[in-house]
Amino acid sequence: MRNPPTLLSLAIDSAVINFCRISDLSFVPEHILLELFVGKVFLRFFIKVVQSDCIRDVTATGTIEVEIVNPERMSQVIIKDDEVDIVIGALQSDLTSFMEAWRPMFSRFHLIIVKDPDLKEELKIPGGFNLNLYTKSDMDKVVGLSSTKDSKGELTDAVAQHITNLTTPATPFFFNTLYDPFSEGTDFVRGYPFSLRSGVECGLSCGLWLNLADYDAPTQALKPSARNSRYVDAVLTVPARAMLPLSGINIAFNNELIGPALLPAFRLAKEGKFRWETVEDIWTGMCAKVVCDHLRLGVKSGLPYVWRQERGSAVESLKKEWEGVQLMEEVVPFFQSVRLSEAAVTAEDCVAEIAASVTEQLGRANPMFARAAEIMVEWIKLWKQVRSQ
Repeated sequence: MRNPPTLLSLAIDSAVINFCRISDLSFVPEHILLELFVGKVFLRFFIKVVQSDCIRDVTATGTIEVEIVNPERMSQVIIKDDEVDIVIGALQSDLTSFMEAWRPMFSRFHLIIVKDPDLKEELKIPGGFNLNLYTKSDMDKVVGLSSTKDSKGELTDAVAQHITNLTTPATPFFFNTLYDPFSEGTDFVRGYPFSLRSGVECGLSCGLWLNLADYDAPTQALKPSARNSRYVDAVLTVPARAMLPLSGINIAFNNELIGPALLPAFRLAKEGKFRWETVEDIWTGMCAKVVCDHLRLGVKSGLPYVWRQERGSAVESLKKEWEGVQLMEEVVPFFQSVRLSEAAVTAEDCVAEIAASVTEQLGRANPMFARAAEIMVEWIKLWKQVRSQ
Protein backbone atom coordinates (compact mmCIF):
# COMPACT_ATOMS: atom_id res chain seq x y z
CA MET A 1 0.00 0.00 0.00
CA ARG A 2 1.46 3.33 -1.09
CA ASN A 3 1.69 6.34 1.19
CA PRO A 4 0.32 9.85 0.49
CA PRO A 5 2.80 12.28 -1.09
CA THR A 6 4.92 14.34 1.29
CA LEU A 7 5.89 17.95 0.83
CA LEU A 8 9.34 16.70 -0.13
CA SER A 9 7.98 14.59 -2.99
CA LEU A 10 5.64 17.35 -4.18
CA ALA A 11 8.42 19.92 -4.11
CA ILE A 12 10.85 17.68 -6.01
CA ASP A 13 8.12 16.89 -8.55
CA SER A 14 7.84 20.61 -9.27
CA ALA A 15 11.58 20.89 -9.87
CA VAL A 16 11.79 17.67 -11.89
CA ILE A 17 9.12 18.80 -14.36
CA ASN A 18 11.49 21.51 -15.62
CA PHE A 19 14.75 19.67 -14.96
CA CYS A 20 15.73 19.10 -18.59
CA ARG A 21 15.38 22.81 -19.31
CA ILE A 22 18.24 23.66 -16.94
CA SER A 23 21.27 24.19 -19.12
CA ASP A 24 23.92 24.00 -16.40
CA LEU A 25 23.95 21.87 -13.24
CA SER A 26 27.45 22.85 -12.11
CA PHE A 27 26.11 24.94 -9.24
CA VAL A 28 24.20 21.98 -7.75
CA PRO A 29 26.17 19.96 -5.16
CA GLU A 30 26.68 16.31 -5.99
CA HIS A 31 24.60 15.07 -3.05
CA ILE A 32 21.61 17.04 -4.36
CA LEU A 33 22.02 15.50 -7.81
CA LEU A 34 22.14 12.06 -6.24
CA GLU A 35 18.90 12.73 -4.38
CA LEU A 36 17.28 13.81 -7.62
CA PHE A 37 18.38 10.79 -9.61
CA VAL A 38 18.44 7.83 -7.22
CA GLY A 39 15.56 5.52 -6.27
CA LYS A 40 11.98 6.72 -6.15
CA VAL A 41 12.81 10.29 -7.12
CA PHE A 42 14.37 9.01 -10.35
CA LEU A 43 11.05 7.35 -11.14
CA ARG A 44 9.36 10.70 -11.51
CA PHE A 45 12.27 12.09 -13.53
CA PHE A 46 12.22 9.05 -15.82
CA ILE A 47 8.51 9.43 -16.51
CA LYS A 48 8.86 13.09 -17.40
CA VAL A 49 11.83 12.71 -19.77
CA VAL A 50 11.28 9.29 -21.31
CA GLN A 51 10.57 11.02 -24.62
CA SER A 52 13.36 13.57 -24.31
CA ASP A 53 17.07 13.33 -24.99
CA CYS A 54 17.97 13.12 -21.30
CA ILE A 55 17.92 9.31 -21.45
CA ARG A 56 21.00 8.50 -23.51
CA ASP A 57 20.85 4.72 -23.46
CA VAL A 58 18.93 1.78 -22.05
CA THR A 59 21.39 -1.10 -21.93
CA ALA A 60 20.69 -4.75 -22.55
CA THR A 61 21.83 -5.57 -19.02
CA GLY A 62 18.89 -3.71 -17.53
CA THR A 63 20.53 -0.48 -16.44
CA ILE A 64 19.68 3.05 -17.46
CA GLU A 65 22.45 5.45 -18.36
CA VAL A 66 21.67 9.09 -17.70
CA GLU A 67 23.96 11.74 -19.10
CA ILE A 68 24.48 14.65 -16.75
CA VAL A 69 25.25 18.08 -18.21
CA ASN A 70 28.43 18.38 -16.16
CA PRO A 71 30.25 15.04 -16.80
CA GLU A 72 33.33 16.04 -14.79
CA ARG A 73 31.28 15.87 -11.58
CA MET A 74 29.11 12.82 -12.25
CA SER A 75 28.97 11.11 -15.64
CA GLN A 76 26.28 8.52 -15.07
CA VAL A 77 23.94 7.03 -12.50
CA ILE A 78 23.04 3.35 -12.56
CA ILE A 79 19.49 2.43 -11.63
CA LYS A 80 18.42 -1.18 -11.10
CA ASP A 81 15.27 -2.44 -12.79
CA ASP A 82 13.51 -3.09 -9.48
CA GLU A 83 14.10 0.52 -8.41
CA VAL A 84 12.00 1.90 -11.26
CA ASP A 85 8.22 2.29 -11.33
CA ILE A 86 6.58 3.62 -14.49
CA VAL A 87 3.25 5.34 -13.93
CA ILE A 88 0.75 5.23 -16.80
CA GLY A 89 -2.49 7.18 -16.81
CA ALA A 90 -5.17 5.12 -18.60
CA LEU A 91 -7.34 7.71 -20.35
CA GLN A 92 -8.84 5.21 -22.81
CA SER A 93 -10.01 1.64 -22.31
CA ASP A 94 -7.92 -0.19 -24.92
CA LEU A 95 -4.21 0.04 -24.05
CA THR A 96 -3.14 -2.82 -26.33
CA SER A 97 -1.38 -0.86 -29.08
CA PHE A 98 0.26 1.51 -26.61
CA MET A 99 1.58 -1.29 -24.39
CA GLU A 100 2.86 -3.34 -27.32
CA ALA A 101 4.67 -0.36 -28.78
CA TRP A 102 6.42 0.23 -25.45
CA ARG A 103 6.93 -3.42 -24.54
CA PRO A 104 10.71 -3.44 -25.26
CA MET A 105 11.23 -0.77 -22.62
CA PHE A 106 8.36 -1.39 -20.20
CA SER A 107 8.64 -5.16 -19.84
CA ARG A 108 11.63 -5.02 -17.47
CA PHE A 109 10.08 -2.58 -15.05
CA HIS A 110 7.16 -2.47 -12.66
CA LEU A 111 4.17 -0.59 -14.04
CA ILE A 112 1.56 1.37 -12.11
CA ILE A 113 -1.53 1.89 -14.26
CA VAL A 114 -4.01 4.44 -12.93
CA LYS A 115 -7.45 4.28 -14.50
CA ASP A 116 -9.17 7.58 -15.18
CA PRO A 117 -12.02 7.81 -12.61
CA ASP A 118 -14.36 8.95 -15.39
CA LEU A 119 -13.57 5.95 -17.61
CA LYS A 120 -16.45 3.45 -17.35
CA GLU A 121 -15.22 0.65 -19.66
CA GLU A 122 -13.01 -2.20 -18.49
CA LEU A 123 -9.37 -1.78 -19.43
CA LYS A 124 -7.80 -4.01 -22.08
CA ILE A 125 -4.19 -4.66 -21.15
CA PRO A 126 -2.03 -7.32 -22.91
CA GLY A 127 -0.26 -9.90 -20.78
CA GLY A 128 3.43 -10.19 -20.00
CA PHE A 129 3.82 -7.10 -17.81
CA ASN A 130 4.53 -6.73 -14.11
CA LEU A 131 1.89 -4.21 -13.14
CA ASN A 132 -0.55 -2.96 -10.54
CA LEU A 133 -3.84 -1.44 -11.63
CA TYR A 134 -5.46 1.28 -9.55
CA THR A 135 -9.05 2.48 -9.89
CA LYS A 136 -10.79 5.29 -8.05
CA SER A 137 -11.71 3.04 -5.13
CA ASP A 138 -8.08 1.91 -4.87
CA MET A 139 -6.91 5.52 -4.90
CA ASP A 140 -9.19 6.35 -1.99
CA LYS A 141 -7.73 3.47 0.00
CA VAL A 142 -4.12 4.17 -0.93
CA VAL A 143 -4.18 7.90 -0.37
CA GLY A 144 -6.37 7.62 2.70
CA LEU A 145 -8.24 10.77 1.73
CA SER A 146 -11.73 11.29 0.46
CA SER A 147 -14.14 14.17 0.18
CA THR A 148 -16.50 14.78 3.06
CA LYS A 149 -19.93 16.27 3.70
CA ASP A 150 -20.70 19.56 5.38
CA SER A 151 -23.03 20.15 8.33
CA LYS A 152 -25.99 20.08 5.93
CA GLY A 153 -25.04 16.67 4.56
CA GLU A 154 -23.92 18.07 1.21
CA LEU A 155 -20.67 16.95 -0.45
CA THR A 156 -17.98 19.62 -0.05
CA ASP A 157 -15.77 20.91 -2.83
CA ALA A 158 -12.34 21.21 -1.22
CA VAL A 159 -10.71 22.74 -4.28
CA ALA A 160 -13.35 25.47 -4.59
CA GLN A 161 -13.01 26.31 -0.88
CA HIS A 162 -9.22 26.57 -1.09
CA ILE A 163 -9.59 28.88 -4.10
CA THR A 164 -12.03 31.02 -2.14
CA ASN A 165 -9.61 31.19 0.79
CA LEU A 166 -6.75 32.26 -1.45
CA THR A 167 -8.67 34.78 -3.52
CA THR A 168 -10.38 36.63 -0.67
CA PRO A 169 -8.41 38.91 1.68
CA ALA A 170 -6.91 37.73 4.95
CA THR A 171 -6.88 39.77 8.17
CA PRO A 172 -3.70 38.88 10.12
CA PHE A 173 -3.17 42.20 11.91
CA PHE A 174 -6.36 42.37 13.97
CA PHE A 175 -8.32 39.31 15.03
CA ASN A 176 -11.96 39.21 13.96
CA THR A 177 -13.95 37.26 16.56
CA LEU A 178 -16.67 36.38 14.04
CA TYR A 179 -14.31 34.27 11.94
CA ASP A 180 -13.35 35.23 8.38
CA PRO A 181 -15.22 38.47 7.62
CA PHE A 182 -15.08 37.71 3.90
CA SER A 183 -16.95 34.41 4.26
CA GLU A 184 -20.68 34.12 3.66
CA GLY A 185 -22.74 35.07 6.70
CA THR A 186 -19.99 36.94 8.56
CA ASP A 187 -18.60 40.46 8.69
CA PHE A 188 -16.28 42.64 10.74
CA VAL A 189 -17.28 42.96 14.38
CA ARG A 190 -17.78 46.21 16.27
CA GLY A 191 -14.48 47.88 17.07
CA TYR A 192 -12.56 46.43 14.12
CA PRO A 193 -10.45 49.29 12.65
CA PHE A 194 -11.78 50.47 9.32
CA SER A 195 -8.21 51.11 8.18
CA LEU A 196 -7.54 47.36 8.33
CA ARG A 197 -10.78 46.12 6.80
CA SER A 198 -9.41 45.89 3.27
CA GLY A 199 -7.18 43.03 4.46
CA VAL A 200 -4.16 41.60 2.63
CA GLU A 201 -3.57 38.88 0.08
CA CYS A 202 -3.75 35.30 1.33
CA GLY A 203 -0.66 33.21 0.60
CA LEU A 204 -1.55 29.90 2.27
CA SER A 205 -4.79 27.98 2.93
CA CYS A 206 -4.66 25.16 5.49
CA GLY A 207 -7.59 22.75 5.49
CA LEU A 208 -8.48 20.31 8.28
CA TRP A 209 -9.23 16.61 8.72
CA LEU A 210 -12.33 14.73 9.75
CA ASN A 211 -12.24 11.24 11.26
CA LEU A 212 -8.56 11.30 12.24
CA ALA A 213 -7.28 14.60 13.53
CA ASP A 214 -3.64 15.46 12.90
CA TYR A 215 -2.40 14.34 16.30
CA ASP A 216 1.23 13.55 17.04
CA ALA A 217 2.29 10.02 17.89
CA PRO A 218 2.20 10.46 21.72
CA THR A 219 -1.37 11.83 21.65
CA GLN A 220 -2.58 9.24 19.16
CA ALA A 221 -0.96 6.44 21.20
CA LEU A 222 -2.77 7.63 24.34
CA LYS A 223 -6.07 8.06 22.48
CA PRO A 224 -6.06 5.31 19.83
CA SER A 225 -9.84 5.45 19.34
CA ALA A 226 -10.13 9.25 19.27
CA ARG A 227 -11.84 10.57 16.15
CA ASN A 228 -12.67 14.09 15.03
CA SER A 229 -16.34 14.27 14.09
CA ARG A 230 -16.87 18.02 14.57
CA TYR A 231 -17.45 19.87 11.33
CA VAL A 232 -16.89 23.55 12.12
CA ASP A 233 -18.16 25.66 9.25
CA ALA A 234 -15.61 28.43 9.63
CA VAL A 235 -12.37 29.89 8.32
CA LEU A 236 -9.95 31.93 10.41
CA THR A 237 -6.92 34.05 9.56
CA VAL A 238 -3.96 33.05 11.71
CA PRO A 239 -2.74 36.21 13.49
CA ALA A 240 0.57 37.74 12.49
CA ARG A 241 3.57 36.45 14.49
CA ALA A 242 1.63 33.38 15.62
CA MET A 243 3.10 30.06 14.51
CA LEU A 244 1.00 27.07 13.46
CA PRO A 245 1.70 23.38 12.75
CA LEU A 246 1.21 22.81 9.03
CA SER A 247 0.04 19.48 7.65
CA GLY A 248 1.23 18.66 4.16
CA ILE A 249 -2.19 17.14 3.46
CA ASN A 250 -5.08 19.39 2.35
CA ILE A 251 -3.28 22.67 1.75
CA ALA A 252 -3.20 25.19 -1.08
CA PHE A 253 -0.90 28.13 -1.67
CA ASN A 254 -0.28 31.02 -4.01
CA ASN A 255 2.76 29.88 -5.94
CA GLU A 256 3.68 33.36 -7.14
CA LEU A 257 3.62 34.81 -3.63
CA ILE A 258 5.16 32.12 -1.42
CA GLY A 259 6.01 29.17 -3.67
CA PRO A 260 9.72 29.08 -2.71
CA ALA A 261 8.80 28.82 0.98
CA LEU A 262 7.13 25.42 0.48
CA LEU A 263 10.42 23.60 0.50
CA PRO A 264 12.00 20.24 1.35
CA ALA A 265 14.50 20.81 4.12
CA PHE A 266 14.26 19.32 7.60
CA ARG A 267 14.46 15.53 7.88
CA LEU A 268 14.87 13.42 10.99
CA ALA A 269 17.68 10.88 11.19
CA LYS A 270 15.17 8.07 11.78
CA GLU A 271 12.39 9.49 9.65
CA GLY A 272 9.78 6.95 8.61
CA LYS A 273 7.01 6.74 6.03
CA PHE A 274 3.98 7.65 8.13
CA ARG A 275 2.92 11.17 9.04
CA TRP A 276 3.75 10.58 12.72
CA GLU A 277 7.35 9.91 11.78
CA THR A 278 8.19 13.21 10.12
CA VAL A 279 8.24 16.89 11.04
CA GLU A 280 9.22 18.14 7.61
CA ASP A 281 5.86 19.77 6.90
CA ILE A 282 5.88 21.36 10.38
CA TRP A 283 9.24 22.98 9.65
CA THR A 284 8.09 24.06 6.20
CA GLY A 285 4.91 25.56 7.62
CA MET A 286 6.80 27.71 10.07
CA CYS A 287 9.14 28.88 7.29
CA ALA A 288 6.10 29.79 5.20
CA LYS A 289 4.43 31.59 8.13
CA VAL A 290 7.53 33.73 8.79
CA VAL A 291 7.65 34.58 5.08
CA CYS A 292 3.95 35.51 5.03
CA ASP A 293 4.27 37.66 8.14
CA HIS A 294 7.26 39.54 6.75
CA LEU A 295 5.68 40.11 3.34
CA ARG A 296 2.37 41.11 4.96
CA LEU A 297 0.47 38.16 3.57
CA GLY A 298 -2.20 36.10 5.28
CA VAL A 299 -2.53 32.43 6.27
CA LYS A 300 -6.00 30.91 6.68
CA SER A 301 -7.04 27.77 8.58
CA GLY A 302 -10.34 25.91 8.77
CA LEU A 303 -12.43 24.88 5.77
CA PRO A 304 -12.15 22.77 3.70
CA TYR A 305 -12.21 19.40 5.46
CA VAL A 306 -11.16 16.06 4.01
CA TRP A 307 -11.95 12.63 5.42
CA ARG A 308 -8.70 11.12 6.67
CA GLN A 309 -7.90 7.45 7.15
CA GLU A 310 -4.68 6.18 8.62
CA ARG A 311 -2.29 3.25 8.50
CA GLY A 312 0.54 2.20 10.76
CA SER A 313 1.03 2.07 14.49
CA ALA A 314 1.31 5.26 16.53
CA VAL A 315 3.18 3.35 19.24
CA GLU A 316 5.80 2.12 16.79
CA SER A 317 6.01 5.54 15.14
CA LEU A 318 6.59 7.15 18.53
CA LYS A 319 9.99 5.47 18.63
CA LYS A 320 10.97 7.35 15.46
CA GLU A 321 9.16 10.65 16.08
CA TRP A 322 10.35 11.27 19.62
CA GLU A 323 13.42 13.03 18.26
CA GLY A 324 11.15 15.41 16.35
CA VAL A 325 8.98 16.03 19.41
CA GLN A 326 12.05 17.12 21.35
CA LEU A 327 13.45 19.26 18.55
CA MET A 328 10.20 21.21 18.27
CA GLU A 329 10.97 22.71 21.68
CA GLU A 330 13.95 24.42 20.03
CA VAL A 331 12.44 25.05 16.62
CA VAL A 332 9.28 26.89 17.68
CA PRO A 333 11.03 29.58 19.81
CA PHE A 334 13.49 30.09 16.97
CA PHE A 335 10.80 30.79 14.38
CA GLN A 336 8.89 32.96 16.86
CA SER A 337 11.94 35.17 17.24
CA VAL A 338 13.09 35.36 13.62
CA ARG A 339 12.95 38.85 12.12
CA LEU A 340 13.90 39.50 8.50
CA SER A 341 15.52 42.60 7.04
CA GLU A 342 13.86 45.23 4.87
CA ALA A 343 16.01 43.99 2.01
CA ALA A 344 14.00 40.75 1.90
CA VAL A 345 11.23 41.68 -0.53
CA THR A 346 10.51 38.28 -2.12
CA ALA A 347 9.88 34.80 -0.77
CA GLU A 348 13.28 33.75 -2.13
CA ASP A 349 14.98 36.54 -0.17
CA CYS A 350 13.11 35.56 2.97
CA VAL A 351 14.02 31.88 2.78
CA ALA A 352 17.68 32.78 2.23
CA GLU A 353 17.69 34.96 5.36
CA ILE A 354 15.89 32.28 7.39
CA ALA A 355 18.50 29.74 6.28
CA ALA A 356 21.29 32.06 7.44
CA SER A 357 19.61 32.43 10.84
CA VAL A 358 19.19 28.66 11.12
CA THR A 359 22.91 28.21 10.49
CA GLU A 360 23.86 30.89 13.00
CA GLN A 361 21.45 30.10 15.82
CA LEU A 362 20.68 26.37 15.49
CA GLY A 363 23.25 24.82 13.18
CA ARG A 364 26.22 25.21 15.49
CA ALA A 365 24.65 23.03 18.15
CA ASN A 366 23.05 20.41 15.92
CA PRO A 367 24.30 19.32 12.47
CA MET A 368 20.74 18.36 11.52
CA PHE A 369 19.80 22.04 11.52
CA ALA A 370 22.94 22.95 9.59
CA ARG A 371 22.00 20.42 6.95
CA ALA A 372 18.46 21.84 6.76
CA ALA A 373 19.90 25.32 6.17
CA GLU A 374 22.11 24.01 3.36
CA ILE A 375 19.13 22.38 1.66
CA MET A 376 17.13 25.60 1.95
CA VAL A 377 19.91 27.51 0.18
CA GLU A 378 20.22 24.91 -2.56
CA TRP A 379 16.44 24.83 -2.99
CA ILE A 380 16.36 28.58 -3.62
CA LYS A 381 19.15 28.25 -6.19
CA LEU A 382 17.18 25.55 -7.99
CA TRP A 383 13.99 27.57 -7.79
CA LYS A 384 15.62 30.65 -9.33
CA GLN A 385 17.32 28.59 -12.02
CA VAL A 386 14.07 26.93 -13.11
CA ARG A 387 12.07 30.16 -12.97
CA SER A 388 14.65 31.94 -15.14
CA GLN A 389 14.23 29.49 -18.03
